[in-house]
Amino acid sequence: METTDRTILIHDILKQYWGYPAFRPLQEDIILSVLDGRDTLALLPTGGGKSVCFQVPALALGGVCIVVTPLVSLMKDQVAHLKANGIKAAAIYSGMNREDILAVMSNALYDEEFRFLYVSPERLRTETFLTNLPKIPVRMIAVDEAHCISQWGYDFRPPYLQIAEIRKFFPQVPVLALTATATPEVVRDIQWRLDFKEENVFQKSFKRDNLTYYVVKEPDKNGRMLRIMQRYPGTGVVYVRNRRKTQEVAQFLKENGVSADYYHAGVEARERDRKQEAWMTGKTRVIVATNAFGMGIDKPDVRFVIHLDIPDTLEAYFQEAGRGGRDLKPSVAILLYDEYDIRQLRRNFTLSFPPIERVREVYDHLCQHYDIPMGEGRNLTFPFSLSQNAKELKMDVGQYYNALKLLEKTGSIVVSEHLRETSQIHFKMDGDALMRYYENQPQNEEFTKLILRSYAGVFTQFVNIQEEVLASRSGMTVAQVVEMLKMLHADKVLTYEPQSEIPLLIFLENRIESQYLYFDPQDYDDRKIRAEKRLEAVIQYVTTDHTCRSRLLLSYFGETKSEPCGSCDVCLSRRKRMRKEDKEEQMRADIKTLYDQNLSLRDILDRLAAQYAEEETVELMRRMVEDGEFGS
Repeated sequence: METTDRTILIHDILKQYWGYPAFRPLQEDIILSVLDGRDTLALLPTGGGKSVCFQVPALALGGVCIVVTPLVSLMKDQVAHLKANGIKAAAIYSGMNREDILAVMSNALYDEEFRFLYVSPERLRTETFLTNLPKIPVRMIAVDEAHCISQWGYDFRPPYLQIAEIRKFFPQVPVLALTATATPEVVRDIQWRLDFKEENVFQKSFKRDNLTYYVVKEPDKNGRMLRIMQRYPGTGVVYVRNRRKTQEVAQFLKENGVSADYYHAGVEARERDRKQEAWMTGKTRVIVATNAFGMGIDKPDVRFVIHLDIPDTLEAYFQEAGRGGRDLKPSVAILLYDEYDIRQLRRNFTLSFPPIERVREVYDHLCQHYDIPMGEGRNLTFPFSLSQNAKELKMDVGQYYNALKLLEKTGSIVVSEHLRETSQIHFKMDGDALMRYYENQPQNEEFTKLILRSYAGVFTQFVNIQEEVLASRSGMTVAQVVEMLKMLHADKVLTYEPQSEIPLLIFLENRIESQYLYFDPQDYDDRKIRAEKRLEAVIQYVTTDHTCRSRLLLSYFGETKSEPCGSCDVCLSRRKRMRKEDKEEQMRADIKTLYDQNLSLRDILDRLAAQYAEEETVELMRRMVEDGEFGS
């Protein structure tokens, strides 16, 4: 297809499915590169329209596009949007039952109109996926959050290394890798890890002219936060480090007349959706959140993003701050800190690299906790509680968490988001056992039979259910249905597994003796050195008083020739100092002129009273005398 024809086609697709009259900067170049069959790396800042860059060429190419992403919430959101636009898509991720996975694979294999198969990285190595993959008509592979493949990046995930392996099934299929944050070193590593045929990078400048960065050392963060919200009307996000603090800050804001709510990964899914929707539609002005909030949330009119805690990396800060001003109108990103925050950041770094022997202890504890026999466990998935597991091992939660991260880097386990979309049931009783149960508990017979009429196959396997459907059919509330299901579970009539709201632990490999887990000492030291550099970069960003905030961020991501923004706190302070210096120079000249006229001190002060404050004039004259500017 000629370039002109391809250009017309992708513009038609953009307008038909997304309603946009034109592409954003670089989007069209990236899409045409993919349509040329070239492996492509696209670096677009948060809000730069990454999804369009792979969805449009995938529709132009036909066949199936494999999309690898670690963000299950974003995955589900994009699948829903594609379906709403009449595009067939589905997702596979840990926590789905085998029947649902096979149904998705069947659609990808046999439905000629099926276009997008989203896959979480840990699924790339499962037997079911690898057996069926070569038969799927794959025309394109998209890798979202591509920095996760780099061992030198801030969020390395070993399952991403499997992507290069699945390329072998489709040697002529182009790969499009996308990320919002990558240093020059990581950019090179991504292309090497994904086995690019040639270097091919499209990078939009990370500069955001409409977003102004401020860092303020402030002991009274809550008071300053309120003043910021009074000064900047409109919607905002407040980021904090932990779940408890989201609730405390949101309550403080509400008590002070600000419409606010909190959001974190521990909130029940329906409640999270409700909170997010209220904020998206403007019913809630401010959302106070952990870093769980924001991925894939494209609200254009965010006027301020406030950080009450210092993020661990500039990559994380840049992404979170970048959620302000996506409509290209003026917005601010303000980080409030005190000396304690810097000490806490350094403490977190120390906890990030626990001794290897402690990491082995965590591995043994996980295997024992979940009853994993030696030589077994591959692809088994379990609900996971970080605090409970850390408590059992009598280990600091932060240290336990970072031990998990080191185990993830060995490829032995991965801790994923809460992933079960729906609740499930499986009947234990049947036939005579149920009849006896009805005799003893007649009040539960009608509801139990309603379940059996509503869902087939419940005696032979776990079946997905919807509590809302049972509530509608029974005339009960959803809460009453849940209580009934819990009662039947307690009575051993059935097994009820509610929609999961906690993370899942996935064993990627069979259990081995922990002494045989390999941790390369040099690799461990290298990671620690790089992590310390990222830490120092954050601290430099926070504490600097001489380099433009925007220039610091851009330089970190490889843009070393940018101009000062002129509007951040550092630039404003410099302008203020320059104005003061200019004023002082003029005062100095005026004083000298009057002194040369042999006027008395009182006369000089009187002559200059209309222009300068007397205290300023006296102080400057004192310094001029000390410096010998008035002669002997």
